[in-house]
Amino acid sequence: MADHVVFIGFGTPVRGRESQSVEVFNQFVEMFTGMAGDGRIEGMEVFLLDPHGGDLGGFFLVRGSAEQCAALPNDEQFRRALSDALLIVDDLGVVQGVTGEALNEQMGRFMAAVGKVAGG
Repeated sequence: MADHVVFIGFGTPVRGRESQSVEVFNQFVEMFTGMAGDGRIEGMEVFLLDPHGGDLGGFFLVRGSAEQCAALPNDEQFRRALSDALLIVDDLGVVQGVTGEALNEQMGRFMAAVGKVAGG
């Protein structure tokens, strides 16, 4: 079940490497399309943000099971793509998260913790 996500955020291309940034972007799209095709992830969406004065220019949102998302940071193809991207774009970051049923479970844990603090 796709109740986990991996958020891969990126900023602006390094000046002078804009053309290469398009190549690396396409490399990520192709990689995630292939991973979805062979079952390593459930799917992926990509977002490009309008200029807003912040560091985040866009992001990939990869969806999958807990196991699929946990395996992604150790996937050799993913690690090579990240190495390429680190040289081309600023503010690259990878963060894991939850959605769907896993979100309900996480909120349950949070509410239990709030209850401990409020009760103390």
